Amino acid sequence: MARRTYVTARQARLGAELRKLREAAGLKGREAAALLGTDSAQMSQIEFGTAGVSEARVRRLAAHYSCTDADLVEALVAMATDRTHGWWEEYRGKLPTPFLDIAELEHHAAHRLDLEFLNIPGLLQTEDYAHAVFSYRVPELPEDDTEMRVEHRMRRRAVIAEGPAPIPYEAVIHEAALRIRVGDRAATRVQLTRVLELSEADNVTVRVIPFDLDGFAGAWSTMMYAGGAVPKLDTVVRDVTTNGTAFVDSEAQLGAFRTLFRKIEAVSLDPDRSRDFIHRLAREL
Repeated sequence: MARRTYVTARQARLGAELRKLREAAGLKGREAAALLGTDSAQMSQIEFGTAGVSEARVRRLAAHYSCTDADLVEALVAMATDRTHGWWEEYRGKLPTPFLDIAELEHHAAHRLDLEFLNIPGLLQTEDYAHAVFSYRVPELPEDDTEMRVEHRMRRRAVIAEGPAPIPYEAVIHEAALRIRVGDRAATRVQLTRVLELSEADNVTVRVIPFDLDGFAGAWSTMMYAGGAVPKLDTVVRDVTTNGTAFVDSEAQLGAFRTLFRKIEAVSLDPDRSRDFIHRLAREL
């Protein structure tokens, strides 16, 4: 099979999961390659996502690795046979690759969680808000690039607001993010109204952490969490100052992030009180 010219985060994840299963079984790459009748070089390409792998090969490897998690195997098969050419591919070569990977991740997600402390979550942003965020970048982007990023972000809203089966979405937002005027007073009021409108959807839950919450030390924990077909295939996306966007998928770290989200969720205002809180902030503007 020909090597891919580019590897998406989803393709890389499939290879990584196959590698994890092999290592858990205590096998070397050359042993797995022999099972498939290939060489170590191609096995390495499969595990790094630079080469595809067929359904039959995924099932053969899973059986040889003594993987008894049938749901995980089916999820890996779905990843291997997926031929989705999503709307985000229109932006390949025009936007940084993580933008496309995040859109693809959301497209396949079973649910989405966001923790935000200084900005409104991207999926809840208005065009004006998103434009202000991208325009503040240093060095400044050309206007065409800014508009393209805004357009891409607005199209991602379909995950929670449009389509026949929007996925469950929960956002926990600190009062700071609601109060910071990324735009002017009028734009901030429109943004808060947008959050309220989306929070009324059956699949959307918005919670607020107020300033006056005692004993809260979790403001470092901003994250985007995408649920996979099975929990082992969940992904956390974080902004890393030195390396840009980081996709976290180790089982131990995923477990820690789940616990962290639920811990912060537990001290936030419930959805009804959160809506009342945001209504009050909007009236104050």
